[in-house]
Amino acid sequence: MDFSDYFQQDIALAHPSWHVVLKQGLDAIEQQYPGYLSQLAKTHFLPTQHRLFAAFSMPISEIRYVLIGEGPYPREASATGYCFMDGAVAEIWSQEASAGLSKSVNRATSLRNFIKMLLVADGYLTLDDTSSRALTSFVQQMRQESDKYVQTMMQLQDNFLKHGFLMLNASLVFRSEVSPAEDAKVWRIFLQFVFEALAQQASVPSLILWGKIADRLESIDVLSQFEKIKSEHPYNLSFIGNLSMHKLFAPMKLLSRSM
Repeated sequence: MDFSDYFQQDIALAHPSWHVVLKQGLDAIEQQYPGYLSQLAKTHFLPTQHRLFAAFSMPISEIRYVLIGEGPYPREASATGYCFMDGAVAEIWSQEASAGLSKSVNRATSLRNFIKMLLVADGYLTLDDTSSRALTSFVQQMRQESDKYVQTMMQLQDNFLKHGFLMLNASLVFRSEVSPAEDAKVWRIFLQFVFEALAQQASVPSLILWGKIADRLESIDVLSQFEKIKSEHPYNLSFIGNLSMHKLFAPMKLLSRSM
């Protein structure tokens, strides 16, 4: 199977301003790791439905931030091609009168910690109490004022995109039989072309690195031109209180629909 034919539909679903860069990145992988992409095309990997390059949905000139996570969620419904956007989660807030976050958010540790970080940064929670009980009162308000506050993951994703986020993973694929670090080593070649293209824009975006696998990308030479904002991965409880994340996200008001 010719890898270029297989991935052509993935490229076609990205914004046209990215098409040349994505093709160059794949060609570079094939040159340095011959046969990797052809083998990948024959195996089951996530994300499915040709969403490999879904995150490249915005014009390259409109990118202001590049958020780098570790890899796609290891579940088909969850892996959307966007870093950290769990496709299996619909509602953010619980519909139960005395509850806070929805059950699906509470089950997703990283997402739960990220939402709580936003709530602390926006002043809805204090760091010394991020329990469901502390969430209850203003979550009821958020549900009632659905025209003012985001209710779903898709609305939250839309807010990220409005702020110019390119939401990538260090490895663009997940395979149950391959470690994320191993695939990330290969996709680092691809990401170098992405970063080089972004570095040529009139305004070079800021780079947000979450976790150790993402942090390893920092050695790519062109990234010396990017402002870098680093933190532990959101699956760590300490992420909720990370002051650099508060400083970055508080002005964005990502939980607001009137931003």
